Amino acid sequence: MKRSGILLAFASLLIAAAPEEQVVRVSAKKYDFTPEIIELKLGVPAVLELSSQDRKHGFAVPELGLRAEIPPGEMVRVRFTPQKAGTFEFHCDVFCGSGHEEMNGRIVVKP
Repeated sequence: MKRSGILLAFASLLIAAAPEEQVVRVSAKKYDFTPEIIELKLGVPAVLELSSQDRKHGFAVPELGLRAEIPPGEMVRVRFTPQKAGTFEFHCDVFCGSGHEEMNGRIVVKP
């Protein structure tokens, strides 16, 4: 009985010490991401909930090693923990028309 109580207490401490995930919803539509700037905290787990309003888009953050395809009508979750502070460019990497090259934004990771 004592052993299971100690394990339970230890597990509770681990859960209490773990930072909560920061969830950010990102919407894609032709030539635009909303929000265009995503602010995250260094070392805090993040979940990007990506959705498309019109067609298939891509979401790529090469410097952070993130990449996802976003089919219309579905939500794609990208989980990661930012390990370095700075500003990181993201862009659509699935061609969506003549304004495609302007479809980008920034992830800002603050210490």
